[in-house]
Amino acid sequence: MKTLYIIRHAKSSWEFDLEDHKRPLNKRGLKDAGLIGKQLKTLIKPIDKVVSSDAERAKTTADIILENLDIDKSIFSLDSKLYDFGGHQVIEVVKNCQDEIKTLMIFGHNHALTSIANLYGSMAIDNLPTAGVVGIEFDVNNWKSIRVGKTVLTLFPKELR
Repeated sequence: MKTLYIIRHAKSSWEFDLEDHKRPLNKRGLKDAGLIGKQLKTLIKPIDKVVSSDAERAKTTADIILENLDIDKSIFSLDSKLYDFGGHQVIEVVKNCQDEIKTLMIFGHNHALTSIANLYGSMAIDNLPTAGVVGIEFDVNNWKSIRVGKTVLTLFPKELR
C-alpha cells in the first residue's frame, strides 16, 4: 500500500515585484498553512518522505505544515521538478520514489496538482485550492505501478475558517 498526500502551496503575495519563483506567502496564506498543519496532525498516516517545489511559496507552506506535524527535517527535500504546472514532472518524481517509502507528501502548484488529484484519485475535484490537501491510497507495492487509487482525504482551508 502506498499513500500520496498532495498539497498546493498556500496563497501567495503579488505585493512585491519579484520573479514568480520568489513570491512569498501573503497573510492569508501564512494563516491557512497553519490551520491545515494543525488539522492534518490528526488525519494523516506517518510520513516517510516529504518533497517540495523549490519555489518560495511552496517551501514556506511546507515549513509551516511540517512544523505543525512535528516531522523530522531529515525526510524533507526540495526538487525543482515540482515547480511544474502541467504535472508530468510531478508524476515523474512520484513514480521514481524509492519503494521502501510507503507514505509520500509533496508540495507543489496548480494546475498540476488538481490534474494529478483527478487523474489518480477516485473523486473529482474542480480545483485544488491554495493550501488544499488531497490524500490518495494505492493498492500497489511500488510507486512505478500507481494507477487510479482511492481518495481518502480532502482538506481545504475554507472548511477550517
